[in-house]
Amino acid sequence: MEKLEKQALQVAKEVVIKFIEVGRISPANFGETFQTIYQDVLRAVSQGGGLPGDGE
Repeated sequence: MEKLEKQALQVAKEVVIKFIEVGRISPANFGETFQTIYQDVLRAVSQGGGLPGDGE
């Protein structure tokens, strides 16, 4: 797995955990939701949608 994919996976995991904590999603629909969030994060970082001043 590429470095970029690993980073996207970590970000997606953190986002999903936060959504579960605040009640936006339930563990029952985790699989569907995680896949969507991961793909969106990966697409954003792949297209250069990183944070301003990231330096990479």
